[in-house]
Amino acid sequence: MRILLISSEVTPFAKTGGLADVLAALPKALAARGHDVRVVIPHYACVRDAAPDLRLVLPEIAVHFPGRLMLGKVCQSHLPGTTVPVYLVDNPALYERPGLYGEEGKDYPDNALRFGFFSLALLWMLKGIDWAPDVLHCNDWQTGLVPLFRKTRSHFQHDPFFARSKVLYTIHNLGYLGVFSPGVLGLLDLPGRVNRADCMEYFGGISFMKSGIHFADAVSTVSEQYAREILTPEFGCGLDGFLLSLPRQPRGILNGIDYHDWDPARDPLIRRNYTIDSLEKKAECKTVLQRNLRWNPKPQAPLIGMISRMDGQKGLDLIEAALPQLIETGARFVFLGDGNPYFHDMLLKAARKHSNQVRVRVRFDPKLAHIIEAGADAFLMPSRYEPCGLNQMYSMRYGTIPIVRYTGGLADTVTPVSHESLLDGTATGFVFRDYTPEALVAAVQEAVYTYRNFHDLWHRLQENGMRQNYSWDRSAEAYEKFYQELLAS
Repeated sequence: MRILLISSEVTPFAKTGGLADVLAALPKALAARGHDVRVVIPHYACVRDAAPDLRLVLPEIAVHFPGRLMLGKVCQSHLPGTTVPVYLVDNPALYERPGLYGEEGKDYPDNALRFGFFSLALLWMLKGIDWAPDVLHCNDWQTGLVPLFRKTRSHFQHDPFFARSKVLYTIHNLGYLGVFSPGVLGLLDLPGRVNRADCMEYFGGISFMKSGIHFADAVSTVSEQYAREILTPEFGCGLDGFLLSLPRQPRGILNGIDYHDWDPARDPLIRRNYTIDSLEKKAECKTVLQRNLRWNPKPQAPLIGMISRMDGQKGLDLIEAALPQLIETGARFVFLGDGNPYFHDMLLKAARKHSNQVRVRVRFDPKLAHIIEAGADAFLMPSRYEPCGLNQMYSMRYGTIPIVRYTGGLADTVTPVSHESLLDGTATGFVFRDYTPEALVAAVQEAVYTYRNFHDLWHRLQENGMRQNYSWDRSAEAYEKFYQELLAS
């Protein structure tokens, strides 16, 4: 199959979160299965540093919007270590900026135009390079206009070039809907009929996410549990009824993780490599992490890590309410990430007050992320909702026990400690259900108690987690079957 993966970011060219990692790993796994896979993203300013082999493939590409002709060009690179092409749609006026979507917590005011141009330009690009994909695989709101343009613009709607192409739209996080004022209809020459509740209208605005869902041939999301959750008022972000009305319900396909980058046996970023048969070496990684954080090593105190975007979705409000009781457990906590300044300040104050138990690093730091995964005893993910989550899977690979809330991909990947799961060897972590400080504290207390008093059990949980297989091979096979279903329909 010919598969085009369309995204607003992909590692290492441009990244703000897990979407970029997914779009780097899935194409590799699909290519390994024998498919002709390519990727397309905007040509941001940050791309130059990550793409030394960049070459021009289309010197000019023209996009017409009402009252304006916008010109761009297309360059090409490849995913590192592969021959998978990465196309970069360039327009300096739109993408030559410090951020991908905004700066200092504020979105760029012309994001509708930026991603509208990208969506239309990439369709013209395909004509220019004479490569017609069987599957256009769109991801999140930034690509939500691709299915609309493909299905409604006469240039593409009736073009034999696209006759075989099917569109799959993947929701990575329904919380980001890409909502703009109705004025974008005129700006981007969108048909007035899309401004309806059963199409793009969203509480008086226009949602690019709804566009992608409505005009795609099929919809997927990134875990089976999340696919069920978004059909409910609690997690549907106002779209639960809209999603339930679709002729085909969203399918959940769990993201994988790249075991080439995340494997304690060969990770170049950690001090001591180890395997399931040499778990005792993990203790040295814990010592290194504590020294990195300017702590005297304290082996008997469980060390709990959290690497996350710092906002309410990730459970930072629970942590704020629970902190006094979490401190009382005697565990040490390290937080790494960036996000809402309110939560930065909250955690930094806690670190100043409890300097022997709390450390905070407010930044994006890939190397420290690996050091934390290897050196922590447990990993905290108390998310309000979590479409998939990757860190719980990284943690299990590193023998670091996840402490998570039962939601989305966390529910699909972490098997709670119970009498039955211990007997059948499936237990991999500590899970709480209620989104309350009390439930979070109880889960952490259980983990700390187990660490201190049941060493054999803790070791068994580590081994169970390290045996899990969440490779991208599994996910790629599921997508491959889904693509084949679409093409046969």
